[in-house]
Amino acid sequence: MKSWSEECAVVGVYNAPNAASLAYYSLFSLQHRGQEATGIATSNEGKIVTIKNQGLVTDVFDEETLNKLKGLSAIGHNRYSTAGEDSILDAQPIFARYDLGQIAIVHNGNITNAKEIKEELIKEGAIFQSHMDTEILIHLIAKSLHKNLIDRIKEAVLRLKGAYCFVILSRKKMFVIRDSCGFRPLSLGRIKNQDGSMGYIVASETCAFDLIGAEYLRDVEPGEMLVFSKNEMVSHKIMSANPHPCIFEYVYFARPDSQIFGKLVYNIRKAMGIELARENPIQADVVIPVPDSGVAAAIGYSQESGIPFEIGIVRNHYVGRTFIEPTQQIRELKVRLKLNPIRELIEGKRIIVIDDSIVRGTTSKQIVKILRSCGAKEIHMKISSPPTICPCYYGVDTPDSSQLISAKMSEAEVCEFIGADSLSFLTLEGLRKSVGLDEDYPFCQACFDGKYFD
Repeated sequence: MKSWSEECAVVGVYNAPNAASLAYYSLFSLQHRGQEATGIATSNEGKIVTIKNQGLVTDVFDEETLNKLKGLSAIGHNRYSTAGEDSILDAQPIFARYDLGQIAIVHNGNITNAKEIKEELIKEGAIFQSHMDTEILIHLIAKSLHKNLIDRIKEAVLRLKGAYCFVILSRKKMFVIRDSCGFRPLSLGRIKNQDGSMGYIVASETCAFDLIGAEYLRDVEPGEMLVFSKNEMVSHKIMSANPHPCIFEYVYFARPDSQIFGKLVYNIRKAMGIELARENPIQADVVIPVPDSGVAAAIGYSQESGIPFEIGIVRNHYVGRTFIEPTQQIRELKVRLKLNPIRELIEGKRIIVIDDSIVRGTTSKQIVKILRSCGAKEIHMKISSPPTICPCYYGVDTPDSSQLISAKMSEAEVCEFIGADSLSFLTLEGLRKSVGLDEDYPFCQACFDGKYFD
């Protein structure tokens, strides 16, 4: 595992004649957040149609498939599966028929009290089809005694703890809910239809808006529910906001061209590199990034230090991720398949290597080994985030603490393990400064300091 694994992506489109196509292109933009499965559900003339399967967006959908998804509203999902759970039953959207009609749901996040609620529902006779905590919401909505869907959704989400961005599609409406802490990003945009009417879109990142020409309006607020119906949007504050957005979204997850939590990711990552250079100056000949997430930080480090920036390692984007292979030997081989060094830029040089994080240390060790084989004179590994010492419980597939190298070893020991001449991490204070946070602003940084929130 090179780094924390991506979570999921959600999309919702309302009042757009080509809703399924817009959802498709939005999911394509958000492919980096999940590559295991994808799906789209549309509502048309009182009927919800869902198509989903394992694979990338372009593998699952084509023109023929999209033509089956008619209607003015659509929701979509890209899934990143946890280890061992790759059943098609765990793909989203989740569809169900219940006493009020039909419903489909997509979800990004993790319900931390899911086990407790699921056991209660099973004792009451509920039957679950998947391993996903998302299915809990379906059951809570279905068993509610309220007469309308809005009240049922409010009642259901108030029972949940943890991280969630839900997009719910009924036959005539679309509902969007973000948890009170706002752990995961969720943005609202506006679509101008060809006939001059206005539609709406919500997505995990604003890069989805750029591809389809939607106008970014604002973030969905923590604790807010948006209800879309009959060409209008109504906001409901259903929980008191207690903001703790995930700081690691800036470090790794989000695309650099996205604006999340009100700021452009590229600028934040570049600022991390600048701060890293200030905290950890060193003499060297060249700065190179580990592609792709280390690029912006490496540019910042180079500009601040005055040391030339070069793309010394080229990434092959058509090789699967290294951490999913069953043996260490195969994982190490795939690092070499994925990352190819340019010898002419490395041989005889003192190299600064910028990466976003170190998790198990396997990939960093292989990178150092590859650079040594190319004749690097010195290798100084610099990480644009603090040491990751704790797992995440808010919708990210992470190893437990026993597999996090910085939870077991000191900085000097990690340096020795990966074989670098030196190793340094950005401090937590430096990271928060890069993001532009006040000293007391409560970003979630539990992966760095172990302080979790409900």
